[in-house]
Amino acid sequence: MKFVYDFTEGNKDLKDLLGGKGANLAEMTNLGLPVPPGFTITTEACKVYLESGREPVALRDEVSAHLDRLERRMGKKLGQADNPLLVSVRSGAKFSMPGMMDTVLNIGLSDASVEGLAQQAGNERFAWDSYRRLIQMFGKTVLGVEGDLFEEALDEAKEAKGVTVDTDLDADDLRQLVARFKEIVRTEAGRDFPQDPREQMDLAIKAVFDSWNTDRAKLYRRQERIPGDLGTAVNVCSMVFGNLGDDSGTGVAFTRDPASGHQGVYGDYLQNAQGEDVVAGIRNTVALCELESIDKTSYDQLMEIMETLENHYKDLCDIEFTIERGKLWMLQTRVGKRTAGAAFRIATQLVDQGLIDEAEALQRVTGAQLAQLMFPRFDTDAKAEQAGKGIAASPGAAVGRAVFSSKAAVEWAARGEKVILVRRETNPDDLDGMIAAEGILTSRGGKTSHAAVVARGMGKTCVCGAEELEVDVKARRMTVPGGGVVAEGDVISIDGSTGKVYLGEVPVVPSPVVEYFEGKADPAAEDADELVKAVHRVMTFADGERRLKVRANADNAEDAARARRFGAQGIGLCRTEHMFLGDRRELVERLILAENKQEQEEALEQLLPLQKGDFVELFEAMDGLPVTVRLIDPPLHEFLPDLTELSVKAAVAEARGEDVSESQRLLHCVQRLHEQNPMLGLRGVRLGLVIPGLFIMQVRAIAEAAAERRAAGGDPHAEIMIPLVGTVQELEIVREEAEQVIREVQQASGTELDIAIGTMIELPRAAVTAGQIAEAAEFFSFGTNDLTQTTWGFSRDDVEASFFSQYLEKGIFGVSPFETIDRDGVGELVRMGAERGRATRPGIKLGVCGEHGGDPDSVHFFHEVGLDYVSCSPFRIPVARLEAGRAATESEGSDFR
Repeated sequence: MKFVYDFTEGNKDLKDLLGGKGANLAEMTNLGLPVPPGFTITTEACKVYLESGREPVALRDEVSAHLDRLERRMGKKLGQADNPLLVSVRSGAKFSMPGMMDTVLNIGLSDASVEGLAQQAGNERFAWDSYRRLIQMFGKTVLGVEGDLFEEALDEAKEAKGVTVDTDLDADDLRQLVARFKEIVRTEAGRDFPQDPREQMDLAIKAVFDSWNTDRAKLYRRQERIPGDLGTAVNVCSMVFGNLGDDSGTGVAFTRDPASGHQGVYGDYLQNAQGEDVVAGIRNTVALCELESIDKTSYDQLMEIMETLENHYKDLCDIEFTIERGKLWMLQTRVGKRTAGAAFRIATQLVDQGLIDEAEALQRVTGAQLAQLMFPRFDTDAKAEQAGKGIAASPGAAVGRAVFSSKAAVEWAARGEKVILVRRETNPDDLDGMIAAEGILTSRGGKTSHAAVVARGMGKTCVCGAEELEVDVKARRMTVPGGGVVAEGDVISIDGSTGKVYLGEVPVVPSPVVEYFEGKADPAAEDADELVKAVHRVMTFADGERRLKVRANADNAEDAARARRFGAQGIGLCRTEHMFLGDRRELVERLILAENKQEQEEALEQLLPLQKGDFVELFEAMDGLPVTVRLIDPPLHEFLPDLTELSVKAAVAEARGEDVSESQRLLHCVQRLHEQNPMLGLRGVRLGLVIPGLFIMQVRAIAEAAAERRAAGGDPHAEIMIPLVGTVQELEIVREEAEQVIREVQQASGTELDIAIGTMIELPRAAVTAGQIAEAAEFFSFGTNDLTQTTWGFSRDDVEASFFSQYLEKGIFGVSPFETIDRDGVGELVRMGAERGRATRPGIKLGVCGEHGGDPDSVHFFHEVGLDYVSCSPFRIPVARLEAGRAATESEGSDFR
């Protein structure tokens, strides 16, 4: 197996092998763009290293051969004393993981070569600045030295000099700093900084491999659902220097605004800076457009390259570049991360430009992004005290208590507090705090800083570079203009769309996208919101392409009406037990505890008209569309008095000498019906079989409501779903009783009723015996919530609070099986149930009504296994519609992520 590829050998389609960075460096090289020469070590080499603990046997020789070729091309050897070749060693996985893995620049510098570099460049300060950077990055990344130790030494050097930025340190200052850094390495790592350039490179390569499994990288992969077995490639690239003086610099550019999607010149530039300075946010950058006045030749060339790359990749491109003494070099390009709003705008813009078609545009957006656009925004008319303003890096309206460390963010969020993470700048070690926070606020950095890039990728609200806010992390406070202080725990609000920061809580209003789905915003109007227009176009295409229908989980007319406005094509789950809460609970309790037939009938007579009224309203709200009503399915204890409370009440009454006969009777009834595990006890179809008349009453209410609506000129389409069936015999008994009731209602009303009777598949046995159950069922609806519980053998409420977080941390779960369907287990039962059901009854209707029906990844699975519809909560209907369209148009060739 070949483990090393020259940049001239690869292309953008080899991301699995060369990682995103390596594949795109090769692609830019093929396009004839100015890319420094180098080579890429493949992800396969990383996998071998991670599995065996050592590099592949052939790797060292391959690296040596490619290094020799690079040295001959550059006319100098790695680290040679008089004219050193220096290289960077950078990670590059298939999918972008900004800041999560490691990079080391200036490899090849040593005590012997630093003077040679100074002579070669004619700049002593530059050489010693590059050397201190190498020791700092190498010490932290390769040798595991605490990064703050280097930062503190750098701060002390600036303080001693009386300056605030590192560029004000001269060559002598930096020479002393190098000596200090080497002392730190010797003390903390227990060894000297390596002077052999090849040892530096080999150790850096191993460190990049190891960085694939750092805690922050694993956390980011879980957050972004990136597989953990991909490994990272390693890119070894000849160094170009942006820290050679004011005619040099480094920058990040976007071919469109990643925050809004608007076309223009977007990015950051920093003169006399190297590599990580821009994204680290340690010095505030200038806007990319200012490069035109700094170095017009390089600016014009960059603009041409940006246009070339966007047209070539047919998407927003994120570009890293360096200018070395007026010479422009391209260091990286990738399909850029963008905000949800930008994703929809850019997708439609590219269609209009003829670069992509509508099917590809649909693949460029996701249901998760659509959900972000439905979050509320700040009410601009409300009175609010503005504390400052920064750069609008990632839109949204975030309110929370200010915290000044990632640790605090995690701890406060775990207590149920909403928090805003406030930092001078973030770094990869802040990832867990960024995930826990509602939003991120930094006083340094721009749209390409670590905070901005990671926040956009996660869909988090972010304001960066709010320079007027003085953040004191150690004191845990922020000083605002005018001297006001925000202490840790004080509530602040940040607006990622405007960059404004407010004291206290600012009220929110519905987003324009929700207004559109509610029918209150016309996308065809002249003054229609640009984002609404883009969402409308994408949704219209998705609806035209999707095969899966989308229904709603709704239990009342209000939810049903909203679901219909959001595009629901019926109700896939009406949970009737929700209709018996409040005042009605007592009636169900009386029914369950009835000691004779007369008491049961009296309770049922009172429940019937209430149920009928519920269904009349639902059928009216969903007129012309199917309404699937699940017969009552609660754990029995939900409708019984609490056993402990009853026992105490009876004991107190007896102690007082009161008449306890009724209390004792009730207590004995509850004790008789008490269950150790109610979720697996007397519920669902079992309840209907054991308590005579309960299901019959509900079926009668459904049938009479349908007849009443039809008589009023309506078009009801009722479907009756029998819950928790495990064997066909249960369904047959209930079905026979239901059909008899429907015939009676038809006779009495003189109305023909077409009411389908089916079942909910929520037990593994039901899925396995689906072929038998289909003989008595006209439809299946997979109840994936309970099917997940019964397949895994755990209670959702219990395990999520106890060990789920540990399972996620250990990688046992990539994501909760209650959030996204477990394809290998629960998913296989769904597939089996669908196949066996259709084998018996080819025309059987198949749906899903667990909350997985609104989860993007799960929707794609349900499309794959051939279900007819998904059903989810009203607010998730647009997401399910979009993802159903994406599933129908998905192609293996799409590499967008």
